Amino acid sequence: MWAAGQVRRRSAGGRPGALRPGFTLFRGMKVGLYGGSFNPAHEGHAHVAETARKRLGLDRVIWLVSPQNPLKSGDQTLPLTQRLEGVRRFARDRGMIVSDIEARLGTRYTLDTILALKARFPGVHFVWIMGADSLAGFHRWRGWTQILCALPVAVVSRPWISLKSRASPAARRFAGSRQPVQGARRLPGLAPPAWIFLYGPLNFQSSTALRERLQAGRTRQG
Repeated sequence: MWAAGQVRRRSAGGRPGALRPGFTLFRGMKVGLYGGSFNPAHEGHAHVAETARKRLGLDRVIWLVSPQNPLKSGDQTLPLTQRLEGVRRFARDRGMIVSDIEARLGTRYTLDTILALKARFPGVHFVWIMGADSLAGFHRWRGWTQILCALPVAVVSRPWISLKSRASPAARRFAGSRQPVQGARRLPGLAPPAWIFLYGPLNFQSSTALRERLQAGRTRQG
């Protein structure tokens, strides 16, 4: 049962931030879009971004740091400026871009951000990047089927969740659009829906574990 509904397309063209994305892309580039709260960022996130960059042959990976994930409570979400700074510590490679474009555009849902970037940079081959943990719950995202029909998607394996994610509603719904790993570098140029599951060495860090350790440390200090 896929309960998440479609997203009504909204125009971001009238917002000043839509004209000043904070980065420059050129026609023909292969660019990964890696969205999330990154609350906080950790080596597991860097592993997903770097794996996708290398395996897909991407020119850039843009970390889209969300002002607030609609599926998560804001009570434990660090301020955007703090999360951006945390991401910058892990995205130092010249091919990595750390962006607050969703705050600039005022977009709440991933689909709105994707459509705005495609309109702003025609001719750029965008790919959505996610960890396998995100694929497991992807069917809960607003407009998830529209996302898969808007651009190719690369899923990078993550500990404990890879098997569950490959049997998720999204994976089953679009099983016929899954691409072989041997053709990973062709993915950015494919017409959607097209997605790939990339296996590789697993990194066991998670934001939840980091938050729990930070909270435990504050409790002991108090």
